[in-house]
Amino acid sequence: MVANYVEGKRRFDSYATEAEALDAAGRLVRRLSGRQVVAASLTNEQAVEYSAAVQALAPFNLPLSTTASTVAACLELVGGDLPSLHAAAKFYAARHKQTTRKPVAEVVSELLTVKEARRCSPRYLSDLQSRLGHFAVDFKKDCCDVTTAQAQAWFDALNLSPQSYKNYRTVAHLLFEFARARGYAAYNPITDVEKLKVRAGEAEVYTPAEIRKLLAAAAPSFLPCLAIGAFAGVRSAEIERLEWSDIHLAERHIVVGKDKAKTASRRIIPLHENLAAWLAPHAAQSGMVWHDTHNAFSVAKRNTARAACVKWKKNALRHSYASYRFAQTTDAGRVAGELGNSAAIVHRHYRELVRSADADSWFAVKPEGAAVNILPMKTAQ
Repeated sequence: MVANYVEGKRRFDSYATEAEALDAAGRLVRRLSGRQVVAASLTNEQAVEYSAAVQALAPFNLPLSTTASTVAACLELVGGDLPSLHAAAKFYAARHKQTTRKPVAEVVSELLTVKEARRCSPRYLSDLQSRLGHFAVDFKKDCCDVTTAQAQAWFDALNLSPQSYKNYRTVAHLLFEFARARGYAAYNPITDVEKLKVRAGEAEVYTPAEIRKLLAAAAPSFLPCLAIGAFAGVRSAEIERLEWSDIHLAERHIVVGKDKAKTASRRIIPLHENLAAWLAPHAAQSGMVWHDTHNAFSVAKRNTARAACVKWKKNALRHSYASYRFAQTTDAGRVAGELGNSAAIVHRHYRELVRSADADSWFAVKPEGAAVNILPMKTAQ
């Protein structure tokens, strides 16, 4: 039997034979002797470091030798890089922090309630409800139990276009950021879900002849919306929120308030002479410019294109305005301010798509019989 001291406590180890006991005793003597030599040769600085280490571990009631051995083993796993060991510990702590269990469907419902209270647009709420509702149906579990691998497999199985994939990923990431902030999830599993790069094709525009056909075919209720999109570059979603009081015929500008703008930033768009001519017959109107639903707006687009025998091109009204306006002014910053985006975007997507002569033709498209100069009119109060 050999007496062994572990962390200051005596422990007796038993061995089958005397030879094994003598061998173990020899190893122990050598180890103790070595430690004593090291202890005896400690410099004052090393002694201070030892004392500081013991004090640092005191709140955890951990012995220095065991802690040092454990840290050394962990360092071996991370290639001896101490910052990596610290990062790994933080990662572990984040993944294992205490959470409140709540089913995905309930968190989706709570998120929608919060967004509605913050007066998000009905269209945005509808999009969230549709995409996140789909996610909740397939993930009948608590938010804290959803893993990145499960989410990635779900996205892969949807077989979406790159743009749709990106849209779904965006709202799913929003959901788990909401859950994480409220303690329903320890981390956001969507953060590490693969990102797809959406390659934007060349912006499609209408020719002056095509826009004239579309305007001629548009129903009276849709014609102002079509004209505002073509000759002011206002986004479709913004047009649906626009009111007649935002259109100032006399002052020759349109105000897209921050409550109506996609970017939540107010902007003023010049009201060109040809647009004023198209809107003049509606000068006495009040209320919403488009008084029907979002679905009816989409139907009106399709019906107009079909009646005009002109293909409806996605976002082409806005693209057309941006392209012709840039060709007309050659001022990317000015056009960007009217569009509500950046000069870099204008340069990237709309530079040299059309000629300046085409721009003159575009902004000359007016109703049959319209005068060259439209007298200022006052909108109804």
